[in-house]
Amino acid sequence: MLRMILAALAALTATSALADPLPLTIGEQHVVQAMDVEREINVVLPLSYGEDETRRYPVVYMLDGGVSQDLMMQVGVARWTQMWGRTEEFILVGIETKDRQRELLPPTSDQEALDVWPTAGESALFRAFIKDKVLPKVAGAYRTDGRDFLVGESAAGHFVVETLLASPALFDGYVAISPSLWWEEMLLARKAEADGAGTPPLFISIENEGETMDEGVRRVVAVREKAGAKTCFADRPDLTHGIAYHALLPGALQFLLPGPEPLPEEWGMVTGCAQ
Repeated sequence: MLRMILAALAALTATSALADPLPLTIGEQHVVQAMDVEREINVVLPLSYGEDETRRYPVVYMLDGGVSQDLMMQVGVARWTQMWGRTEEFILVGIETKDRQRELLPPTSDQEALDVWPTAGESALFRAFIKDKVLPKVAGAYRTDGRDFLVGESAAGHFVVETLLASPALFDGYVAISPSLWWEEMLLARKAEADGAGTPPLFISIENEGETMDEGVRRVVAVREKAGAKTCFADRPDLTHGIAYHALLPGALQFLLPGPEPLPEEWGMVTGCAQ
């Protein structure tokens, strides 16, 4: 009897192994040339996108959104928040970065930083690429509703804050998780104090970072709070830089794009910030 059971299991395993696999498709990929290099623009549509051809959706642009970067985590969080009604449905666009310091950070006079990241300093060019190429391409190819949001973490979080200060109207809301505001002696934070920190909604966080990383974020938050700008400040000393993105992205998306119905309080899916 035992031999018969083992033979049946072996046959079942062999049959399963020989079954033709099906492709697992999560979205569409556009390959574009920007700053002398090819890069991915990955688009993931909400599950309801094909049900109503008149319906339009907001767009969340996520930096470091290449397949070999953070895309899979970003898609998982996006689908999960939409599935639970934590956010409204949205189109996710992952923008691949190739040389993060070159593309995400502005120039610096700090020679020690340049010794480590000699290509750093062309964030303005990358922002122009997003503004002139990516946003129009997405708006022309997909059913967008005119609302655009920008998400980034670490150096990409610095890029988010820089974009908020340089071109606040480019996006309708911003997420800067653990932004590297220590860069160039907290230049962005000092600029915010001098010129104002913009008015679009901002989710910004600081973790167990210390020194100028912490101080830079708090300076930006103080300016925005004084101006009455809609801000969700996640002060999370219980988190570290390496896990902040995964932990805080769901709440950040919920802050900017809250779901259509209030969630039961016992679910614990709250941002801690006013919607």
